[in-house]
Parts: sequence; C-alpha cells; structure tokens
Amino acid sequence: MTSGQFRPLPQILMELPPTQQEKLYNDIVAVLGNLNWTDAAQLVSLVMGNATLQQQVTAALLNYITNELRAEVRYKD
Repeated sequence: MTSGQFRPLPQILMELPPTQQEKLYNDIVAVLGNLNWTDAAQLVSLVMGNATLQQQVTAALLNYITNELRAEVRYKD
C-alpha cells in the first residue's frame, strides 16, 4: 500500500477504502468486547486506563496492518 515509501500509520488508516476501514473496525470492536462507552473520549479513557486493553488493541491493529495490508511497521523512539 505504501509502495516502499514511509507514510505515518494514521495517514494510511485514514486513506483505507470503506471496506477495509470496516474490517479494521470489526477487528478492534472484537477486542473491546462489551465495554460500555458513550463517546470516543470515554472509550479512549477506558482503553488508556487499562494496560491489557492497550496491548490487545495494539496487537489487533498491528495484526491488521501486517496481515491485511502487508505493510511493515517500524517503531521510532
């Protein structure tokens, strides 16, 4: 998808076609399970306050990026 050029992950995600966005959404929702939240801010707060959820959401995202998009993720410190 990136044609060998570096692009920030948020940019790649924003440019996904609707079908791929929905697939990623479904993967993340599966991780979140039955969390009760009313808006995005509350959801972010719930996830950021729980290390296990953070790890599970990150793993689902990385799994999607590497398996579905065949992209390489590089970390920058």
